[in-house]
Amino acid sequence: QVQLVESGGGLVQPGGSLRLSCVVSGMISRISAVDWYRQAPGKERELVAGITNSGITGYAKFVEGRFTISRDNAKNTVYLQMNNLKPEDTAVYYCHGGAPMNSWGQGTQVTVSS
Repeated sequence: QVQLVESGGGLVQPGGSLRLSCVVSGMISRISAVDWYRQAPGKERELVAGITNSGITGYAKFVEGRFTISRDNAKNTVYLQMNNLKPEDTAVYYCHGGAPMNSWGQGTQVTVSS
């Protein structure tokens, strides 16, 4: 019914930047709340950032000041701008659509390494 597709991941050096995109399609004409999560191998999936239906944003402590979440409703897309990336940011990044979507994307790999 609803599809979320992440893109923008890749290999970047420490201190570099990436912008992730989450495109929502299917039965949703305009996206609601969306969160970004990440998961490293063998680790639990953790919340990175979120944006509510009203545009209020929130961030995990470990990315505050470095990451910015934004939304372009006209494109049905949520972005995660990641600056000053660190090796510990290496993970698969997923977007999750809140109600009424309640769906996960397939993830995009982010690798931060020299």
